[in-house]
Amino acid sequence: MYKGVKTSVVYIIVVTVFIAGCSEQCASPIEGNPLAVIRTNMGRIVVELYEHRTPNTVANFVRLVNDCFYDGLLFHRVIDDFIIQGGIVQPDGMQRVSPYGPIDLEIHPDATHVDGAVAMTWAVNPNNATSGFYICDGPQVRLDGQYAVFGIVVDGMDVVRHIASVPTTTKNGHYHNWPIDDVTITTVTITHCVPRREAAAR
Repeated sequence: MYKGVKTSVVYIIVVTVFIAGCSEQCASPIEGNPLAVIRTNMGRIVVELYEHRTPNTVANFVRLVNDCFYDGLLFHRVIDDFIIQGGIVQPDGMQRVSPYGPIDLEIHPDATHVDGAVAMTWAVNPNNATSGFYICDGPQVRLDGQYAVFGIVVDGMDVVRHIASVPTTTKNGHYHNWPIDDVTITTVTITHCVPRREAAAR
């Protein structure tokens, strides 16, 4: 009897410490949205995904992340004070094709091209975005209504600025603004809990 009570007490203490530890170490994303942690060879960028505003676009992105689709791809187009763009091109210049095909343009009036906004790229027509995305280096209001903004950087804008400022060249005769030294997406993960030092005040 005593041994059982002692074991229960120890279990309660352990659980309490564990919960307190999680509460101390983690910060919940705003409005319960998931976070994407984009790790690159130049640093880490944490993005709040607008699941409550652009659910279809976020679902497509999360599905690709869970497939490790983005691992090893580049930010292949970077323009200072404009955008850093990636999610399609491999280091050899070949494109990686999403297995899920295109998605329809999803615009929300409260998801705009503010500084740090993350949006889908498309070519030919607005309803053929697949995996490509860009991050705004400064507000880009002229793009509002044309591209689906599906998130915002909540930590790591210094990394975005650094990437946007690297020297660029032309690759394979048609990739303009390609970083001279590759900027590689090493991994992307989805989480609902990150260390507090990664969460920025909004």
